[in-house]
Formats: sequence, structure tokens, C-alpha cells
Amino acid sequence: RDFALWKAHKAGDAASAAWNTRFGAGRPGWHIECSAMATKYLGSQFDIHGGGLDLRFPHHENELAQSSAAGDAFANYWLHNGLVNVSGQKMSKSLGNSIFAADLLAAARPIVVRYYLGSAHYRSVLDYHEGVLEEAESAMSRIETFIDKAARRLGGAPVLSSIVVRASLPKAFITAMDEDLAMPAALAALHDEVRSGNSAIDSADDAAVASSLNSVLAMTTVLGINPLDWAAPSNAAAGTGKALDNLIQGLIAERNAARADKDFARSDAIRNQLQAAGITLEDSADGTHWSVN
Repeated sequence: RDFALWKAHKAGDAASAAWNTRFGAGRPGWHIECSAMATKYLGSQFDIHGGGLDLRFPHHENELAQSSAAGDAFANYWLHNGLVNVSGQKMSKSLGNSIFAADLLAAARPIVVRYYLGSAHYRSVLDYHEGVLEEAESAMSRIETFIDKAARRLGGAPVLSSIVVRASLPKAFITAMDEDLAMPAALAALHDEVRSGNSAIDSADDAAVASSLNSVLAMTTVLGINPLDWAAPSNAAAGTGKALDNLIQGLIAERNAARADKDFARSDAIRNQLQAAGITLEDSADGTHWSVN
């Protein structure tokens, strides 16, 4: 049975949901509404028509059929995104398990939320369950820690131009993105480069460190998760950061003095105190550096 292009007004239907036409009183069918809106605002042919996988049939198939019958080329490409599950169950209003963007942003940094939302292929189901934001935070922290360590190793804040971005993208990353935006494979290429960069730091291979740093910055820029792009603190936040750095540097100086006096108990106590507060110390040939764990 074919779908309806026009639905006649029935007794009991809301009067506001009907128009008088030569076909009689009624309203457009569900599918024709979307074809009409798309054609009005995007034209008879446009690039991408998106929607959830649950709309692929019958809604989108019917949209295409009726638009083609009207002589329109309609959409060049169709992108169907997967749905969101909560602990294995489909997220729905009826189940009362809806998760909103504000909930995610209250639980994690915006850059971490973006990483999590992009961690699954867009056509796959994205499952939200306890621990997923912590996993995304750990992944982002590994990326941020490498960028910080590499910048210190190379003696300055990294700067990335659009030209460098294009030149520094690894082949594996490009292949993944060209393969229907295969985000899991793209993120795997990103973390492979982070591991290579950390190995280069350990072996003091500055040329390899610079290469990995450029690649990591290039990939995170494409994905919209470059920490440098998200690190634009307000004046108040900048002042707080400076005060925190001064406090930690004072404890580092105290720890260095304790180590020089061979007071290793005091040295370890300072490290443990900072570790408990979420601050990790890293000793290297050029001094001691700290990062947020």
C-alpha cells in the first residue's frame, strides 16, 4: 500500500491541523512535509540529507520517491546516524532515561564531551554508561600530557598553521576519515602517534618529537579537540592558574632541597601530597615539571 501524500480531515481532528484545498480539507502527509521544507530552503538539489537510522525506511525512502516523481534530483548523499543507548537500552522519553547535553557538560569538560561523542562511528550506536566520560577524560589527558611534554622538550609553545595541518596528517588518519568518517580508526591513529611521540621523548629524538607533535596537533585540529584551541582562559582563570603554578613551584623547590639533603622521606611526602591533590610531578634532565592528573 502506498503512503499518503495528503490526509483528509476527520471528525475529531484539530481544526488548526487542516487547510481547505481543491482536494478538500486536510493536511500534508508526514513525508511530503519534509520534501517541501527541504526543497523550499535548500533547493531542488542539495548535498547532504541527514537523519537517524530509524528514519531510513519508510520516511527517507518515501521522501526520495515523491521528490524524484516531482522531477527533483533531491539529495546527493544520505547520512544516517546511529542512536544513543543508555546502559544498553535505547534512550527514550517513555523510559525516562534521557541524557541531555547539559548533563554531560556538568559531568565533564566540554573537550572531553566532544571526544566521547566522536568516539563511535556516526552510523553506530553510541552507548552511554557509567565510566564512559572518565575513559574519555583519560584519553584526552594522554593527548594533552604529550603535547605539554613535547612543547617543553622543544623549548616553546607549539604553533600550527593551516599549511602544517595538511602536511602533518598521517596517512592512516586520512584513510580513516576518507572511509565514511571512520572515527574509531582515526582516533587509533591519533593515539598511535601520541605513543610514538612519547617514545621519541624518552629517547631524546627531538626531530621525531617535533614530527609527532605536529601530527598530533594536526589531527586534533581536524577533529576539533586540539587542547590549544580550548585553552583560552579568562583573566580570572589565568590569575588562578598563575597562583597555582607559584604554589606548586614552591613545593617543587622544597622537594628539591629535601632531595639535596638526602631527606627522601620529606621529598616523597611532598610528591604524595601533590599526587593526592591530582598533581603529577615528572623529573627530567631539564628539571621537574608538573601536570594535572
